Amino acid sequence: MPLSLQDKKEIVSEVAEVAANAYSAIAAEYNGLSVGQMTELRATARNSGVYLRVVKNSLARRAVEGTNFDCMRSGLVGPLILAFSQEEPGAAARLMKDFSKENEQLKMRLVSLGGNLLDVSEIDRLASLPTREQALSMLMAVMKAPVEKMVRTLAEPHAKLVRTFAALRDQKQPAA
Repeated sequence: MPLSLQDKKEIVSEVAEVAANAYSAIAAEYNGLSVGQMTELRATARNSGVYLRVVKNSLARRAVEGTNFDCMRSGLVGPLILAFSQEEPGAAARLMKDFSKENEQLKMRLVSLGGNLLDVSEIDRLASLPTREQALSMLMAVMKAPVEKMVRTLAEPHAKLVRTFAALRDQKQPAA
């Protein structure tokens, strides 16, 4: 059943809204995936904060026009599924990379981050970006390290004095 003009406008506006707020986008060929595999991919995407959509390429080109993903327009050919990271930059890349390990029919074609079209081989780097929680814990560790070092440095003279007195005490006590 063909889409009406109103349906097409709704799809374009929905995808454009998601693309305007997304951090990164992946376009992948999905030929050969079964309905069950696509359902599994969609369920995993929902849980990962990734917007996943199969859209006609002409509509997808209109939707990404004027967004950070405008650079993908020329590559939108063939049967593609679009994945937009909505919560963190590496979410869509992690999802697609992990799913393609188990399902070889899913082949990455376009990777975009921050308005730049990346080589498909860059998906590994994008997928390895830390999550928000991981980044915050790394930041806190970096912020905490100088304070810990200062406390150890300030405590060391006292600890050395205590060790010296303990050694003198042990030396003066008769050997039993």
